[in-house]
Amino acid sequence: MTTSATTGPGVTARTREGWAAAAGITAVGTAVVLGEIAATLISPSVSPMTAVGGAVIDAVPPGVKDWAVSLFGTADKVALLAGMALVIAGLAALAGVVEARRRFAGVALIAVFGLAGVAAVLGRAAATAYAPAVPVAVALAAVLLLRWLLRRLQDWAPENWAQETDAARAPDARAPVADQGEWAGPNRPDLPAGHEPAGHEPSEHGYAGNGQPMPPARPAAALPPAAAPPARRRFVQALGGTAVAGALGGVLAGTLRGSAAAVTEGRSKLVLPAAKSPAPAIPAGASIALDGLEPLVTPNADFYRIDTALRVPLIDPDKWALKVTGLVDREIELDFAALLAKPMTERHVTIACVSNQVGGDLIGNARWLGWPVRELLAMAGPKPGADMVLSRSTDGWTAGTPLEALTDSRDAMLAVGMNGEPLPLEHGFPARLIVPGLYGYVSATKWVTELKVTRFADDKGYWTPRGWSERGPIKISSRIDVPRNGARPGAGTVVFGGTAWAQPTGVGAVDLRIDGGPWRSVELAPGISKDTWYQWKLGAVLGPGQHEVQVRATDLNGVVQVEGHAPVAPDGATGYHTIRVDVKS
Repeated sequence: MTTSATTGPGVTARTREGWAAAAGITAVGTAVVLGEIAATLISPSVSPMTAVGGAVIDAVPPGVKDWAVSLFGTADKVALLAGMALVIAGLAALAGVVEARRRFAGVALIAVFGLAGVAAVLGRAAATAYAPAVPVAVALAAVLLLRWLLRRLQDWAPENWAQETDAARAPDARAPVADQGEWAGPNRPDLPAGHEPAGHEPSEHGYAGNGQPMPPARPAAALPPAAAPPARRRFVQALGGTAVAGALGGVLAGTLRGSAAAVTEGRSKLVLPAAKSPAPAIPAGASIALDGLEPLVTPNADFYRIDTALRVPLIDPDKWALKVTGLVDREIELDFAALLAKPMTERHVTIACVSNQVGGDLIGNARWLGWPVRELLAMAGPKPGADMVLSRSTDGWTAGTPLEALTDSRDAMLAVGMNGEPLPLEHGFPARLIVPGLYGYVSATKWVTELKVTRFADDKGYWTPRGWSERGPIKISSRIDVPRNGARPGAGTVVFGGTAWAQPTGVGAVDLRIDGGPWRSVELAPGISKDTWYQWKLGAVLGPGQHEVQVRATDLNGVVQVEGHAPVAPDGATGYHTIRVDVKS
């Protein structure tokens, strides 16, 4: 008969390690939450989590970024944070287990990742002078909590109660026999060695009276000490209490972030100036009434968001300033009050992400209010030879925009308003760049704080060294919104509808092709302007069965959308958006 190795009353070695892993997860998780609270108070734009996440985004190859955006869309940041949480939980569990096996092994692991957090924070442009102290405090708190929890675990289930060895599995030759109070071995303490009592023969388990073999002895370590139940209760209470504290801390961190007192209050009280050059009225018939069709003007809440900021920068408008530097005759610094006092322009402009797949939704149309960038640059006076403006966000992200796109007649602006209200926090409050005709990665800098006039030969935007082209003009494209791919409409007239864009030229025609047949001209609504998308629709009679439907756009210069498929990298996807519908009889 054998006995399973235990570390305490009913606690196997494996179970003990499971509790140690739980202690690691609880300790590190609570410490991370406390770090998020501290970061919100002393460094609102940078925390250990967002700093490490930002470092991951910076380090991953462009293909990984494209895969994440195509898979998760605008939820890519949530997916990254969830993945980070799983990795942290795994490492925390490992720290708990190795610390339980060997003192300071788990502490060393936590220290290593604390140092990694410090390095990540130091690498973020928005970090304050106190920000590096937060990951240090997180690591220290994690170590202290882990050691405290493991001491409670040791009180309940000491590691040295038994070992998973043959000796631990064999009965202790000197262990007292349960319910008999006798010694279970040939070496009775009241008899000299070799003098067993008459009539007692040795057996596998020892001696019993009347020559009968004794029942198997339990290892002494398996006998539950009186202190075991209270010790177990103290450990579980400590573990649960720490977990509850971590959960409450998470709620507090979310509340602090959600309130963002100064910034939220400042934005809510902000009254935007009236536009000196208001947006032209939307033409009659520009918006097509068709269920499922994307609105002509995208609501702020539905507008896509793609950027590298895991935590939305919180910028007090009273402390915001924009600098114009580089190859200029005069460097300029502009505060928010001075910006709002400038003559404002209001325009509808469609902007798109270069990661937008053919038929994708990383595109939106809004009414923007801002000061023309060409006027700001004219005040600075770009020097001869300059051909690029490197715009910088408060979190360090940069975009390289052709100088001509910011100084020509297009409505490039330093925007402060979106659809009649101050910019939402996640869309760049208090100010951002909007440049018609260019993908966002070379133009649409949010939370902008600097415009550096320079040369493409001397400076690179964030994505250019990562495999993307220097210039990113938006390509002619079109999309079928209604019906969706895989829809099952009834036989008869099926109404198709969608959008098309061709900045800065404007859309001249949109055609639909069914089952590889001839192209059919659709009903094209008038666009708001050449810088926005256009809506279209077409009714087509379809019989039962599967049908393939494709769409293409042509700009006002007669240039037709590219049919050949190309991926989003390095300068935007091409190809005809194609859907399949299964018409019911």
